[in-house]
Amino acid sequence: MNMGFGKIKNLISSKQSTIKGAAIILIITVFLSRILGLIRDRLLAGFFGAGIELDSYFAAFRIPDLIFNILFAGGIIVSLLPIFAEYQKKDEKESWKIINTMINFFIVSFLVFSTFFFIFTPQIISSTISSFPPEAQEATVILSRMIFISVLFFGISSVLSTILNYFNRFVAYSLAPIFYNLGIIFGVVFLAPHWGIYGAGVGVIIGSLAHLLIQLPSAIKCGYQYEFTLKLRHPAIKNLFTLMLPRAIAASASQINFIVATSIAASIGAGAISVFYFSNNLRYVPIGIIGVSFATAAFPVFSKLWAEEKREEFCKSFTSVFLQTMYVALPIGFLIFALRQPIVATILQTGQFGISSAEITAACLGMYVISTFAQCLVPILLRGFFSLKDTITPTAIALVFVVISYFLSIFFANLFQENIYVANIVKSIFGLNGTVNFGVLGLVFGFNLALLSEFLLLIIYFYKKIGDFGIKKMTISFIKMFAASLIMAISSVFILFFIQNSIDPILINLIHLPEIVYILFDLCLTSSIAIIIYIIITSIYGCKEVDFYKDCVLKKLKIRK
Repeated sequence: MNMGFGKIKNLISSKQSTIKGAAIILIITVFLSRILGLIRDRLLAGFFGAGIELDSYFAAFRIPDLIFNILFAGGIIVSLLPIFAEYQKKDEKESWKIINTMINFFIVSFLVFSTFFFIFTPQIISSTISSFPPEAQEATVILSRMIFISVLFFGISSVLSTILNYFNRFVAYSLAPIFYNLGIIFGVVFLAPHWGIYGAGVGVIIGSLAHLLIQLPSAIKCGYQYEFTLKLRHPAIKNLFTLMLPRAIAASASQINFIVATSIAASIGAGAISVFYFSNNLRYVPIGIIGVSFATAAFPVFSKLWAEEKREEFCKSFTSVFLQTMYVALPIGFLIFALRQPIVATILQTGQFGISSAEITAACLGMYVISTFAQCLVPILLRGFFSLKDTITPTAIALVFVVISYFLSIFFANLFQENIYVANIVKSIFGLNGTVNFGVLGLVFGFNLALLSEFLLLIIYFYKKIGDFGIKKMTISFIKMFAASLIMAISSVFILFFIQNSIDPILINLIHLPEIVYILFDLCLTSSIAIIIYIIITSIYGCKEVDFYKDCVLKKLKIRK
């Protein structure tokens, strides 16, 4: 048993030496984390439904998340990693003092912010969700205070993540979100039956603590030892704050955008916040699995190539990772649109989360076809800027994004709610039958257009920054992948219709199983056929990314060296 435990410890602390190896580890673990995230959302939906109680839970995250991003999360890894790497090479002992200074600075800052926040939570919450009834506002205040405790654990964990990224210990780093989701699941399953929505809040605290503890042993193995030091006048710390400030502003801008969206959703009606966040969580699954994984794995290589003034190799590496990500991201966005209803039915439609809630959530999820591929590519573009040590440009774009998102969300929320012609068009596109809240659909539509505009601005200014990095090649590849994705999506609709009306009735007569089993079967079979169609079409179009993924699979199967 000790040998088995030792093997697990060694696996968690293992080192990955290539982008491909790191990306595979990250994709697998992020995939598991996202699956657990979907299970978490299914449990929340089934237990509480899309109502005011769950609205309070989602709204409670907004201010703690904002403060977390102001303090630390905005740019800790992308800002601290290059500085830590520099000092590791020239003065290892000093590099660890920098790490401990950042941890201690965060702890002190947290204590100051938490005192202020705990005193003024009622006033802060009432100003952001004034349309909530008094009892819902009170629940949001209590949940916000509970969730704020997790900020401390996540802050320390962020610094440890920097250490693990530098030493290529991606297993422990990528396991952290898995344990976070397990904590929330524990809270919903075992605590919510006794404490209601507050049980889920306790689960957040447990999960955030687990997020920290799973990374700590690997960080210690890399050489980290805690000591109380606070050298804020250290040149590296001053440089770090200079780099972090723009990223903190950018990350805070993103959280402010979600606060605004939450406020708009709260004014639309009960359940609108839950629908918005459930659909947003579902659309973020491919972004987290694909975009973030590739970007995280590629970032150290991008930074090294640019630092060594190997511009041509940098552009080649960037373009390669960009196209490899786009090859997967485009069809997934279209596939989510085509299969939105069985996806939502499988993941969320249970218990208190009924058919009407599933219908509106599926429509909101379908809206994200506009921006899913772009948002999978945004993390790579951001890492490109960070490799150039340019945090100001992405920050400026993030602030512009907040403004665009606010006006578009307000405009389309009102338009969808008040214009009967627009409502009828939306009904026909998404096949809506019942009475739905069109305001939340307008909110999601405006949010999507803003997300797409953010991507376009990033790619335009990245081009201005480094010149041509293969735009023509990317455009041609995009056209091929887009056409293949569109054909695949149209085919998926007909395939799903055929399975539901021809194969399912036969299976139901032969085997009596719960309805969700057949929905899941339809989803898996349709997706599998759709992926094969996409691969065939892109192979015919001559997309080189097909060979990249084919080689990855063959090497894993040890068919090709």
